[in-house]
Amino acid sequence: MAPTASAAHPDLRQAVIDTCLAMNASGLNQGTSGNVSVRVGDGYLITPSGVAYAAMTPDQIVTMAPDGSHSGNWVPSSEWRMHHDIYAAHPQAGAVVHVHSTHATAVSCLRRDIPPFHYMIAVAGGATLRCADYATFGTQALSDHMLAALAGRSACLLANHGQICFGPTLEKALWLAGEVEALCHQYTVACQTGTPVILSEAEMAEVIERFATYGKQPERKPISD
Repeated sequence: MAPTASAAHPDLRQAVIDTCLAMNASGLNQGTSGNVSVRVGDGYLITPSGVAYAAMTPDQIVTMAPDGSHSGNWVPSSEWRMHHDIYAAHPQAGAVVHVHSTHATAVSCLRRDIPPFHYMIAVAGGATLRCADYATFGTQALSDHMLAALAGRSACLLANHGQICFGPTLEKALWLAGEVEALCHQYTVACQTGTPVILSEAEMAEVIERFATYGKQPERKPISD
């Protein structure tokens, strides 16, 4: 007998909860704000709406179908459209993390892109960290603005809201959210101190080229007897 929707993929369901707990414990998020999902086949698993992460159980993680419908007794996060559209537009996305981290949210309230004040801006895939236009949370309009800001990127700010990131795994998506928050913190400190010196297009092009192979270790051949 096939497992019910709420019982399938128990390890991934727990991994979603562990990611939520980790993002709150690290200070990247607070309360029940933010949401997390992981791709499964042609659908995905996502956190339920309004459930405290510390009390969340694997059966509460919601199974979403490609058409946006869900199964089970729990309602998905109100932000499910953003996750849905990222998976549809970015085949390389294996997981999505959305948080209301303090500095990213503060910068998002300025409604401006972060320029290449630091070379690590390229970690999101380009020479700037874009800020998506504002729209009410949970709406298709917000998701559309997000997709525009994510063109050629794996992270962006959401105006007057927070940040969203995707990666091949939950671990990578959470790591990227941490990098975005650190960059936003550094940018705010730099702006308070003076006027940041912005890296040139040529300098950022070189960084982006280097990032294409950064951290990719060569395949290790098995040791023969």
